[in-house]
Amino acid sequence: MLTVDFARLGLKRGDLVLDMGAGAGRHAFEVFRRGAHIVALDYSLADLKDVSSLFSAMAGAGEAPEGTHSATVNGDGTGLPFADDTFDFIICSEVMEHIPDDAAAASELARVLKPGGTLAVTVPTWLPEKVCWAINDEYHAPFVEGGHVRIFTEAKLRSRFRGAGLNPGASHHAHALHSPYWWLKCAVGPTNNDNPMVKAYLRLLTWDIMKAPKLTRWTEKVLNPVLGKSLVLYAKKPEAARG
Repeated sequence: MLTVDFARLGLKRGDLVLDMGAGAGRHAFEVFRRGAHIVALDYSLADLKDVSSLFSAMAGAGEAPEGTHSATVNGDGTGLPFADDTFDFIICSEVMEHIPDDAAAASELARVLKPGGTLAVTVPTWLPEKVCWAINDEYHAPFVEGGHVRIFTEAKLRSRFRGAGLNPGASHHAHALHSPYWWLKCAVGPTNNDNPMVKAYLRLLTWDIMKAPKLTRWTEKVLNPVLGKSLVLYAKKPEAARG
């Protein structure tokens, strides 16, 4: 399930891309599949081990163009282990809401992005996230270790990256069908995965992701501007910028 719209991102074969906070690797795998070189960075060594294994499996199965390279790096988003002006593109999906010092993370992302490069950053959308926080404290920090520490408005997200020296541009919302799922999860307890309603809704989402039927695709497209669970913002580094 991709949150970033790769048609808007515009990466090409041979580009160098950082997936900061790659997690299970969903965006990193798509970058690799499209023939761009990918560095997946995450704080979790366990996640990186799985991502590395799948990169190898994809390469072995011919799912990435020959000559396309992948790497995994263990690191912290507030102190990226890369030189200035390294990456053509950066993806940072559902990470900024977890980082206490989000200004430092934004500054680091801007630093390692090449002049003229594009950052795609996604965070939970204000309204669906506000509902989750209101329903159950167990959904967010400090009640959950590593949980969400803030709720972004679009204006706040734009301001954060503008302050880091980037030029925020287009934005959109994604995953409207996922918002009610998380409201339901919060209502019965965020860790209660055995609830029959939660299990039934999860089966629906899994079916939707796997099959992508036109009915649900159009339904989500209509609902995304209001109920989209994720906000996606694209920001460019000025051509004249230097690290």
